Amino acid sequence: MANLKETKASATTKTLNKNVVDQQTGNIYEAISVVAKRSIQINSEIKKELLEKLEEFATYTDSLEEVFENKEQIEVSKFYEKLPKPHAIAIEEWLNERIYFRNTKTEA
Repeated sequence: MANLKETKASATTKTLNKNVVDQQTGNIYEAISVVAKRSIQINSEIKKELLEKLEEFATYTDSLEEVFENKEQIEVSKFYEKLPKPHAIAIEEWLNERIYFRNTKTEA
């Protein structure tokens, strides 16, 4: 997930034409299923990347009374909060035909 800054996915909810969404499959339910699976993949990639970056700045203390604010962690968290949601990125990839999919039922 190297192109998070370069994604052109909408950060807000957007209504899409059903015919455009199901153009590749001919079936809206199949298209939504493919986008949902890709969205789950994107979400896990983002989560893994975020946890790796936050781990770099982690400070371990045994005291429950002391709470430290780490500015680097806050900046990283703010960046990830501003990103488009995984489903928006998946839909953008789907509409630009950047998702490879295949139906194993029709291939058999």
